[in-house]
Amino acid sequence: MATLGSVVFRTRNLHLLANTLSLAAGVLLVATLIALPLAWLTTRSDVPGRRLVTLLGVLPLAIPGYVMAYVLLAVSGRYGALSLALGVDIPRPGGYVGALLALSLYTFPYMFLNLRAALLGLDVSIEESAQALGLTRRQVFFRIVLPQLKPAWMAGGLLIVLHVLGDFGVVSLMRFKTFSYAIFLQYTGAFDRLYAAWLALMLLAVTATLLLAEAKSLRTTFLARRGPGSALPPARTRLGPWRIPVLSGLALVALWSVVLPLGTLVYWSLRGLSSPGVSVAGALLGSVSASAPAAVLTVVLALPVAYASARLRIRSVQWLERVAWMGYAIPPLALALAVIFMALSLAPGLYQTMFLLVAVYAVHFLAEALGPLRTAFYQANPSVEESARTLGRSRIAAFLASVLPSIRPGLVTATAFIFLSVMKELPLTYLLSPIGFQSLAVNVWSLTNEAQYALAAPHALMIVAVSSLFVGLLLHRESNRNSDSNPDVPA
Repeated sequence: MATLGSVVFRTRNLHLLANTLSLAAGVLLVATLIALPLAWLTTRSDVPGRRLVTLLGVLPLAIPGYVMAYVLLAVSGRYGALSLALGVDIPRPGGYVGALLALSLYTFPYMFLNLRAALLGLDVSIEESAQALGLTRRQVFFRIVLPQLKPAWMAGGLLIVLHVLGDFGVVSLMRFKTFSYAIFLQYTGAFDRLYAAWLALMLLAVTATLLLAEAKSLRTTFLARRGPGSALPPARTRLGPWRIPVLSGLALVALWSVVLPLGTLVYWSLRGLSSPGVSVAGALLGSVSASAPAAVLTVVLALPVAYASARLRIRSVQWLERVAWMGYAIPPLALALAVIFMALSLAPGLYQTMFLLVAVYAVHFLAEALGPLRTAFYQANPSVEESARTLGRSRIAAFLASVLPSIRPGLVTATAFIFLSVMKELPLTYLLSPIGFQSLAVNVWSLTNEAQYALAAPHALMIVAVSSLFVGLLLHRESNRNSDSNPDVPA
């Protein structure tokens, strides 16, 4: 125990813990400060161009965190795009501030989507009753609306914190030492790989503690309606004299989260066209060759779990879902190290093979496929399958003939989610890919790490272009869901 205590409670470890938690808390705070006003403006105000503002709240999802870090580094400094355009030497962000900016601009859409969905689903009659009792709009917002947003805030916050805990690309480019960055340095530098394993276990313990705390907090939350009736559509608050300041704030968010990143990528891509570098086509082919089989395998594994969850509802299936979420919650670097140690110990021939890489992708992203598939099964009429069974077909034949066609939208959504998530994945790809394997994500990170911004830009721009499909799919699903649930409420 003395040895264990001396390893765990090193001063350096406590410093890493403080850095990691302070970064997670800072990103959560900044993301909330951006997402909550955006969500309220798109659901409760008469702000012009609500659809455009909604698009603004989702578009940054197309720009991975390490690409956002690349943009902040490439736009600043003596030869940065913004510095050259303004004729002013803009200091290059780094450390805590740089990591905070990059991660906040990348993750706030997770909070925005959750809060916006919650605001659209709130029962406005409760707010109207509170106003009838004499409460002002401000009092209603803080006493009635905000408490009801707690589950949505915690869901979005959990996603953000998990991203920060598992992030490696941003903190490594910004040179801010968190658990993930320290694990990477210890492992790749071959300084002390046993110590890297201890750091991974500590990071996993922090993640598990946060998951348990979130689950315990939600057990005490109950926000369902107790009376009959249906929720009323929300009234729009007139911005009045606040319209100009609000539009200015929205323009500032758009500038930093969308316009500046895209403009920087285009600028450096044009500068890099004449420079010999790593083939974008080869990296794209490598990314697709890993993403496609990983997406298919993940959806195939998720299908029986989602089906059982929606139709059987037995306790063992709930445990399977929790295991799937643990695979997603485990920080990628910690997962990669565990897989490396197991492969080298049990099956050395599997290490750095495409088979192992695709299998680990499936384990990590299984939870992402469960959501769309489970929703699709819930929406599919079970009586159709039962009718097929009564006609003498086996369960598998009935599923293929009657259920599979009806869940096709969920299948497409889940496959697209996994494909694009794998394409953007960095630490698993970097540590587990075969020798000589190229991917867009690894090339962006490695070239940016060497300050080769012009060479990295085309790879980053390709990731953003492909990721835009993911954003479009999200917006399409969200639009369909809103039109189905509130057909009379304008978006």
